[in-house]
This record gives sequence, C-alpha cells and structure tokens, in this order.
Amino acid sequence: MNETVVRSLSPRRKAIILVSCCLSLLIVSMDATIVNVAIPSIRSDFDASPSQLQWVIDVYTLVLASLLLLSGATADRFGRRRTFQLGLTVFALASLLCSLAPNIELLIAARLLQAIGGSMLNPVAMSIITQVFTGRVERARAVGVWGGVVGISMALGPIVGGALIEYVNWRSVFWINLPICALAVLLTAIFVPESKSSTMRDVDPIGQALGVAFLFGVVFVLIEGPGYGWTDPRTLGVAAVALIAFAGFLRYEARRRDPFIDLRFFRSVPFASATVVAVCAFAAYGAFLFMMSLYLQGERGYSAMHTGLIYLPVAVGALVFSPLSGRLVGRFGSRPSLLVAGTMITAATLMLTRLTAHTPVWQLLVIFAVFGIGFSTVNAPITTTAVSGMPLDRAGAASAVASTSRQVGVSIGVALCGSVAGTALATAGGDFAVAARPLWFVCAALGLVIVGLGIVSTTTWALRSAEKLAPLIGEHHRPSEVAHVG
Repeated sequence: MNETVVRSLSPRRKAIILVSCCLSLLIVSMDATIVNVAIPSIRSDFDASPSQLQWVIDVYTLVLASLLLLSGATADRFGRRRTFQLGLTVFALASLLCSLAPNIELLIAARLLQAIGGSMLNPVAMSIITQVFTGRVERARAVGVWGGVVGISMALGPIVGGALIEYVNWRSVFWINLPICALAVLLTAIFVPESKSSTMRDVDPIGQALGVAFLFGVVFVLIEGPGYGWTDPRTLGVAAVALIAFAGFLRYEARRRDPFIDLRFFRSVPFASATVVAVCAFAAYGAFLFMMSLYLQGERGYSAMHTGLIYLPVAVGALVFSPLSGRLVGRFGSRPSLLVAGTMITAATLMLTRLTAHTPVWQLLVIFAVFGIGFSTVNAPITTTAVSGMPLDRAGAASAVASTSRQVGVSIGVALCGSVAGTALATAGGDFAVAARPLWFVCAALGLVIVGLGIVSTTTWALRSAEKLAPLIGEHHRPSEVAHVG
C-alpha cells in the first residue's frame, strides 16, 4: 500500500478498517472457547467417542496451524483484501455447515473447512493493519486495540456460548459467526483498500506438505493410539510416516533457497525458546479448556451457562494481565513475564491434581484465576522473544512461526487428553477428576519448561546467538507495496 493511498485515508476510514479486521479476530478467538463449552452437548447428541470429540477441536487448530504461513504468502501475492474477504466467506459457510451437521463425521469435516477460512483471517488482518497504520503511535494504538479484542473474545466466548447452548442448543454457537462475517465482508468491501506485495515469496508446496504430514501424524498417534493400541500396525505406521516426514522436512527446507520455514531462525536461542514456550503454554491451555468443560458439565452436572461463568476468571485474567504483561516486557524484557507465566501455569495445574467430584466452587474459581493469569502473561513475551534480534524484514516471518506454534500447542494439548487421561474421557463417571490427574502433572511439567526457558532465553549467551543470526538472514529486502483504492 503506497504512501499516497495511506495518507488519503481519513481517521474515520482507518477506524472502520480496524473494526472490520478486529471482527475477524473476534470470531476466530471466540470460536475456540465456545466450541469447548459445547463439547459435552455434542457428545450426548451424537454419542461421539472421545477421539471424535478431540478431532472436533484438533482438526480446526491443526489446519489453522498448517495454513497460517501459506495464507499470509497468498494474500501478499493475490491481494490482502481479496484473501480476507474469501476467508470470511469460507468461515461463514463452514459455520453454517457446522450448525447443520447431522453426524459427528460431517461436523469434523465442516470444522476442517472452517479452519481453511480462519487461516485467511488473522494474519491477513494484521497485515492490513500494519499497512494502514504507518505512524509509530497510531500503529501501537491499533495493535493495542487488536490485543484487547483477544481478551474481550475470551471473556465473551464461554458466557455467550454457555447462554446459547442453554437457551437454544449447541448448534447456535456457530450461528453467531454468520452476522459478524457478513458485517466484516461489507465493511471490507467498502472501506479497505486492496494491497499486494510487489516481491512475491515462492510457494513451497513440498515443505508445506511434509510439515502438515508430520503434525497430523503426531496428533493422530496421540488421539487414536489409546483406542487402536500403541503397538497396533496403524499406530506404528502413522508414527513412522510422521518421523520420515519430519526428517524429510528438515533435509528439504535446509537446502531450499526460499523455504516454507527458514530453519536458520532456530539458531537464535530466543526464537527457538519462544517456539517451545508457545507450544508448551498452549498445550496446557488446550488441555485445560477441553477437560474442564467435560469435568464441569459431565462430573459436576453444571449447565453450559454455569460452565461459561466459571471460565470467567480466565477471561478477566486475559483482559487485565495481557496488556500488563506487554508493558512489563517493554520495560524489563521477557524474563519476568515468562517466569510469572510458567509459575502460575504450574501452580494451577498442580492444584487441578487435587480436584474431586465435590471441590467447592470458590476453589475452582481460584484455580481458573491462577491459570488465567499465567496464560495471559505468556503471549507478549512469546512474540517479543520470537522477533528478538531478527532483521526488521524477517520479523513478520518469525512472528508467523510463533503464531503457528500456538495452534500446534493447542492441538497437542487436546491430543494429550486422550493419550494421558483416556480413562477420564471414556467414562463420564465419578472418577473423572482422579483419572485426569496424570494429564495435570504433564501440564505442570510444561509450566516448569516455560520457567526454565524464561531464564535461558534471556541470558547474554542467548541474546548473542540472536545477534550472530541477524547478518546471516538480513540479506532479504523489505518488499515494497502497491495499492489500489476501491
């Protein structure tokens, strides 16, 4: 988007562009918590197996993770506004199909389509925002609003979802996407100028396919392994394919001139740490959301509405502590936020190991609040640490890998629910809390990994590794922009 076009945009038009971009973030973020609250209702309606319930969540997060980077490159090539509108349309259509699904298999298929649309929304919306808001102060404000919408969507998701499930049915949680998508498509068509990148990144279909095969293989083994048996030929076969795909991915990407993921990034200790922290934090988050919905509605017998209200401390934590963490990172670096995040996630998940069928509600609210504080403080340092020491024109790619790692983390967390706490999912009886304990110990270990990496990634040695990397990958030039207003 050239400077003349940007200068011609009035403050009112810029505000409307920001609103249309934030609407996409609202539906994609809200969808995660809403669908988790709906899981017990979906299970009873379709008599779904534990692995099918896990796929309802994981097919969405896996496809989202697999296509985030590709969608960003596609938008640069074919136009950001066009890609954004296509994403909104596909997301709306898939949401409608989810609400009409007659069985669990078609619901999973519709969720896959929903993720394809979703992958074209957030990275492209952020790209539009950075093109429109060029001044340092106005861009900081726009990104601040963007971050606030994440907190609001987390707050609204469980409560709105709970109310819809209780007073209509679980299918209505997908209807809410339709008017929001329609409004965003209309605002985008009228107010958002088209922009493309004049320097096109090569598409890397082989690297993309190998990466997707590895991710799906790992999650398939974790979800289906307990049912098929860990030594079943199908489980071992998929595990072998996943390992071969991973080895092939590393070999192929290392030799490619313009790779899908630049493996040299991982020579930077802060970047590699940010990727692992994202996977660990979001794995704990994915497991927490999935299991606690089943615990609250299955073992405790709470309504969907009550479940949504019990999730409220997590959302309040996001609203209060996400911006606080951002300021903390700006002033003191990533270490304090990562230490708080890891410690709180560990503390909350250790408290979950003491859960019973009769734990008082006030204790549940404390646990949810502690987890919410830990989870909400981890996002700012992940993004900051990922781009630490990167040349300016590679920061976007580094940030995109961090975003992908978040979705991979959720997928792994939900998959772990079946492989580590399979008996809790198989029987919706009084032993759910006890059967889930091994999972919470795994999540506590993930919290300790975050603490450890919070210390290691901020040492002088780690920061020096990022500085050494910058000249190696700095030969790329920032693409210039062409824009068409309309």
